[in-house]
Amino acid sequence: MARLALTLACGDYDRTRALRTGEVQPDGVELNVVTLAPEEMFYRMARFREFDVSELSLSTYTVLRGRGEPLVAIPVFPSFSFRHSSIFVGTHAGISVPKDLAGKRVGVPKYHMTAAVWIRGMLEDEYGVAPRDMIWFEGGEGSKVKEVDVTLPPDVRHQLVPDGRTLGDMVAAGDLDAYVGARRPAAFGARVTRLFPDFRQAERAYYEKTGIFPIMHTLVLREELARAHPWLPRSLYDAFVEAKRLAYERLNFTAALPVSLPWLVAEVEETRALMGGDPFPYGVAKNRKTLETLAGYTFGQGLAPRRLTIPEMFWESTLAI
Repeated sequence: MARLALTLACGDYDRTRALRTGEVQPDGVELNVVTLAPEEMFYRMARFREFDVSELSLSTYTVLRGRGEPLVAIPVFPSFSFRHSSIFVGTHAGISVPKDLAGKRVGVPKYHMTAAVWIRGMLEDEYGVAPRDMIWFEGGEGSKVKEVDVTLPPDVRHQLVPDGRTLGDMVAAGDLDAYVGARRPAAFGARVTRLFPDFRQAERAYYEKTGIFPIMHTLVLREELARAHPWLPRSLYDAFVEAKRLAYERLNFTAALPVSLPWLVAEVEETRALMGGDPFPYGVAKNRKTLETLAGYTFGQGLAPRRLTIPEMFWESTLAI
């Protein structure tokens, strides 16, 4: 039987490496893997459906799925990331604790981006600082590849940054007070610092309290493919699980360090002591609370048109995983 030829767009991660090399192939599928930066990949998939299967921002997906767009997800999550480390403040701004963000000018490349959704939700839930308490400046880096348009709630103070400005540089110059985003700004240094200097401890405390390791991206495919090939979503899921298993095996190799980190062995052991043997879990069951939290945030922040339920978010045959 001929294998189904599909193009997959995903990031360059250890947990997807075996798919890129062909060491792992989904049953019944011949994959052409395209490796792209997140912004370009998301833009091309959300706007133009250029790929058969693609990694996609989880918040963007909830917006699109809530609008009835013909994309469906399977519970593979190529990117997780704690985000306390992604809140940057100007040394001039008088911000030393989260409450100090109230009334401040905060830059964000894209208001709907998953990192910003998690940061706003965490600031409100854990520190009592709501999105309406800040003044949002959207644009700068990443704004030219905005994958979805959203209308924000009327109580959110929001304006666009002129073309050519860089948000991190605006914080350094005093034109903004803070910046949130997935990438560390180039201006990080003397005039731009982190809100949480010991972000590792803050993120660990958040995980110990909530059990949430924030999901950034999921895996989506064009809905017509899932309908035409009912076996396909599970085949893709199984292949991504196997690729991740091989990545974990490589981390267990201690005769020579597989990653350029001097204390990789200690890092792996400490992470597993805290998070168990599968710190990047796939499937609905292990991520239900995290997924429900993110769905609540995208709706509560005025991005998704309604609060999606788990059965609405993922293809039916993968819900029991």
